[in-house]
Order: sequence, then C-alpha cells, then structure tokens
Amino acid sequence: MTFNISTDKAYTGLLKAITEDQQVNAADILDNLEENQDNIDLDLNHNQSSFDLLGLKEAVKEVSKGVSEKTSQECDSINLDGSPINTNVEQSTYTHGQKMRAAATFGFGRIHSLGMQAWHQSEISGQMLGNPSVSETVSSYMLSLRRRKTHAGETSTSARAVTSELLAELHHFNNQPEFQESHVHWSSSRKAPKGQLGPRARTMLNLGYNLAFCGLLRVDELLKIQMQDVTISDIAKTGKTKLILRLPFRKTSQFGDIKPFVWYEMPEQYQHICVVRAFARWILISELKEGYLFRKIRANDRLAEENEPMTSEQFLEMFRNNLLDIGVDFVPYGTHSFRRGGCQWLSVERRWPLRQICEWGGWSQEFTHLTIVKYLISWNDNPHVDRDDFFNMHRAPAVVCPVCNRSCHCA
Repeated sequence: MTFNISTDKAYTGLLKAITEDQQVNAADILDNLEENQDNIDLDLNHNQSSFDLLGLKEAVKEVSKGVSEKTSQECDSINLDGSPINTNVEQSTYTHGQKMRAAATFGFGRIHSLGMQAWHQSEISGQMLGNPSVSETVSSYMLSLRRRKTHAGETSTSARAVTSELLAELHHFNNQPEFQESHVHWSSSRKAPKGQLGPRARTMLNLGYNLAFCGLLRVDELLKIQMQDVTISDIAKTGKTKLILRLPFRKTSQFGDIKPFVWYEMPEQYQHICVVRAFARWILISELKEGYLFRKIRANDRLAEENEPMTSEQFLEMFRNNLLDIGVDFVPYGTHSFRRGGCQWLSVERRWPLRQICEWGGWSQEFTHLTIVKYLISWNDNPHVDRDDFFNMHRAPAVVCPVCNRSCHCA
C-alpha cells in the first residue's frame, strides 16, 4: 500500500508542526518526504517476512533521506550524492537544520503517534515501525553537516544577554521629558515617522523589559499576561508595594502548578528594572482594566482597542528601534536576550545560588543536563571582567551595592 503524506489525512498535522518555524519551507519538506516514501511500496497490512537485510537497509535509507534531503538543500554545501551546491545559493545555519529535523521528528512522533523509536523493520510482522526522522542515516548526516559547518567557520550564537546597565540606558532615554505624553501630539492626518516610538510604546516596553529580565520570562509568556494575572497589594509594615504575577501557562509547566512571581518595590538605584514602578506607570498611561497587558500598538502610538496581544515580531521590532535610539547595534540581541541577561544578573550581581535561579526561572533542578549553563555563558556576551584584570588587585572598584554598600569585586 502506497501512502501520500501530503494528501493522507493521517499526515495533515505534519504541515502544522513544520511551519512552526517560519524559515522552514513546509511544502518543500512535504514534497521531499513524499517523494522518497512513495519510492517504497510499504504494505502496512501485509506481513513482509521475506524482506531481506539489504532491502531493509535501503528502505531505512530512502525514508530517512526524505528528512535529510531538504536539510541538505537548505543548509549544506554539498548534496547527499556528494555533488557541490551552487556557492551563490545562501545557506542556512546548522541550528536551522536542527530545527528542520526537530519539526519532522515532532510531526511523525507526536502528532501521528509513531513515537521516538528508531525507524526499523519489525521482526514479528515485518512492517516498518518507528520514526523515520530518528534513524542512523539522519543522525550520521547531521553529524557530518555539523563538521562541515564548523570547518567553514560557523559557530553557534546565542542572543546577546541584556545587562542591567543597558536597561538603565533605555529607561533613562525613554523617560526623557520630550517623550512624555503631554509633549507628543500626532494628528490623525500626520503619521508618526516610521520606527519612532511614542510615549505609550516606550512605557510599555519598559514594563516588558523589566518583567522579562527580572522574571526570566520567555517572550510568549510575557505577551500573554492579562490584567487578571497580576495582583497589587501594599505592605503595612514597610509602606512598600508588592506585585504578584501568576502566569496562565509556562513551557515547563503546561499542566498547572506554576509558582507565582513576587516582586517588591526596589530601591531608587534599581528603578530602571523595578517591576512595580513600571507596572504602575503603564496602567496610569494606558488606563487598562482588563484583558491583555501588552496590546498591539497601532499607528501614531494608539493602543489597540480590541483585546489582542502584541506579537513577538512587533515587540522585537520595537526593542530594536529602542536600541538604535541609544546608539546600540541591535543585531546581536533578540527576545531571548532578557531571559539570558536576567539569569546572569541574578548569578553575577545578586549572587543567587544556582538552585534558586533554576527554581525562579523554571529550569530543572536535577542538574543532569545543566541547560542553565547556556544562559550563563556565551562567547557573544559582553565580558564582565577583562582577562588582563583577573589578578589585578588595583583595578577600579565596582558599583556600590545599595544594600550592603560594598564596592569590591569579591563582594
């Protein structure tokens, strides 16, 4: 029985899985998978005990080839047959190739319940079982692709971590008098210059920066926060304000039991990352009472009337325009820069234990794979201390801590 994965109802979900990454050409991947699978006439209802070892090996290679062929065309410098790819064709990164394989693996394994077992022939029924994307052929190809990419000089690059100093620059720039609402007037007939941020956009960005940085939030978690998820209360003993955020969902806690985030009003020295201050200012200027906290920003700094959350693309574009305002190159930064930067700030400046950071950020505390390490260390980040100063006991003191008043680097 020959099956066509682009028309068979059992495979309709694969398109959705693959198109989660906008850079992936789903139609091309489907065509490639279909072409290579159609070359093998698999009768899933017939016992193929006569299938010899050579035939099995070729079957595994052909079906697996459907997963790796498109990856080769998108990311590699050579075709699967060893012939060179035109050098004028722009090639994607190894990371992009990993995403393409992950999309195919997810589509076969989760959506169509083929599991994560390697693609193989059953010794009992003779049928082909498992996930075509999880095979020795695909794994071998991905390893060779990584070697070629490394030899070509490609390195894996994480989004550069945002620092508290950078957030301070953005905060002070966005709060200049000329950017206050009473000083900015755009008529309906005269549109604001493209890329120019208005008072509402800047105030909302400051809140987004602080929440993502101090809460180690992913951008999708940030933009789906609604007013009912936030609780404000005053502390009678100190006279300070406390803000509690209960996320409606998290990537690592999709079945509930999400611990709340609690922030208190920070000292004046930390006003640029104070969540409580930023939230109060945003509510004051936006007058929001319900719905999404981060709404789409329309032309002339108008807030969307419909209860529609801002997209990650718009947030990233506004963030990059804000970086240009202060003369910072936006290329190394992305939406994940806040989660990485907040993680490093808590570790380096606030001296939080690793276990406490993992609990706050939603990482596993098993410390088996140490996912958190990639958030703490990356060659793309700005160095905290120059190597030449590691043993320099006479270097300039650090910024004075407003809590303990110490300025030595060992504090």
